[in-house]
Amino acid sequence: MIDLNALLESCMSRDAAAIGRALRDLPPGQRAPDKWPAKLAERVAASQAKVAARRASAPKIEYPEELPVSARRDEIAAALQAHQVIIVCGETGSGKTTQLPKLCLELGRGARGLIGHTQPRRIAARATADRVAKELNVSLGREVGFAIRFTDRTSEDSRIKLMTDGILLAETQRDRWLAAYDTLIIDEAHERSLNIDFLLGYLREVLPRRPDLKVIVTSATLDAERFANHFAQGDTPAPVIEVSGRLYPIEMRWRPFEAQKDRDLYDAVCDAVDEAFSTGPGDVLVFMPGEREIREGTEALRKHHTRLAGVKPEVLALYARQSAQEQARVFQGSNGRRVILATNVAETSLTVPGIRYVIDTGLARVKRYSYRNKVEQLQVESIAQSAAKQRAGRCGRVSSGICFRLYDEEDFNQRPAHTDPEILRSSLAGVILRMKSLSLADVEEFPFIDRPAPRAIADGYQLLQELGAVDEARDLTPLGRELAKLPVDPRVARMILAACDHGALKEVLVITAGLSVQDPRDRPEERAGAADQAHAKFADERSEFL
Repeated sequence: MIDLNALLESCMSRDAAAIGRALRDLPPGQRAPDKWPAKLAERVAASQAKVAARRASAPKIEYPEELPVSARRDEIAAALQAHQVIIVCGETGSGKTTQLPKLCLELGRGARGLIGHTQPRRIAARATADRVAKELNVSLGREVGFAIRFTDRTSEDSRIKLMTDGILLAETQRDRWLAAYDTLIIDEAHERSLNIDFLLGYLREVLPRRPDLKVIVTSATLDAERFANHFAQGDTPAPVIEVSGRLYPIEMRWRPFEAQKDRDLYDAVCDAVDEAFSTGPGDVLVFMPGEREIREGTEALRKHHTRLAGVKPEVLALYARQSAQEQARVFQGSNGRRVILATNVAETSLTVPGIRYVIDTGLARVKRYSYRNKVEQLQVESIAQSAAKQRAGRCGRVSSGICFRLYDEEDFNQRPAHTDPEILRSSLAGVILRMKSLSLADVEEFPFIDRPAPRAIADGYQLLQELGAVDEARDLTPLGRELAKLPVDPRVARMILAACDHGALKEVLVITAGLSVQDPRDRPEERAGAADQAHAKFADERSEFL
């Protein structure tokens, strides 16, 4: 008699379920390996051979000893071997983002399936994959790959897969129990995006069915207890391992800015940059609310320093929608002085080299759903204290730093401790549709860390009923199943299906593509002319849309 569990653990995780079902369906007299049907025997042998080959060809692993996480790797490894879920928390500079997937590899993870590693933003997924590949001395796209929207650089040889949390969420449509993975690292969970919260709730449903799956959740220190309780086994929370960040002293300089007739935010930024440059060497990282403010701030800085004698710094931008080439310029370093204007993509995960000064405008663009207008809007709002601390930490990574806050200390103390989780300020129609398509519990019973308000749930169902995705009993309709297959907002998906019925798919696809991205008129700075030419063919003075 074979040990079925031991046999399945020697197979690729994506094969294990199907092989297990096939073996259980065999008559009792055919369950010995020498009695298996030939096709089943070949499938088991091929799966076991692949696991053995992956184990034998694992890359050599070394850890940078200066990173705090390296000193705790024995403790992390022991906890991961003993528990299905662990929480690793720590502030900026601990090395957890780049070293945890390597630690998983050293434990033998990544042999039966992928080590999936999610990031909230595309720029962090791509940059982290590049860094881990270099540290393992392997080619990006082979043993270490990444997947973001419109780009998949993974292969059959991949062991570590960096991706946005949205990519992993989309994979649940075709891989319900995440069989492609033997380990998942949910990084920067404290950001509490809609995707992260849904994934954390979904993993609560998956883990009992996948006892072989290991999960690591990383978080800032203040949120660790909530995640530990979320993944508790009975009354026992998941273990928390704290990794202290490698943070040098940071001096706070409060430079409150108030808009005046002859003075605006960009003047305040220019003044703070001048003060930083007069203080000492090092580059400056400026946090702006969004892309438009970055463009205007870049222009203001270039004009400002053109008028001044002396230092003329290189002014660069950093935001999520840049091309990989534009982003790479920021991380390459420079012999001269630099000013980098960034959105909140630079708050976490990424380390921009040479930063000694941070200028924090205290603002960010935050997505909020309007129940009245039934649309989600990006509004410029004051950031929470936790985000301000993350921003300040960017200048204490490699040496002592100075953070200029363009608001006063009283303003900071009156701000909320944390940003509202996105699930509490978003439309739930897409979440409910996905849950229905996966046959999960009703949204009211789903194990979200923060339960959505009844008003938000009712609004989500109302919209789905208007689209014909659910019936009056709130059950998914055939149309709803088709909508759930499209990775866009349910309303946009409904437009596409209607266009199919009316023979207008070609025209509507252009419109829906435009609605599914940020303003397509934003162009790569170095290719503005080519972008204008490409956009010109869509211009139509009779069109309200274009």
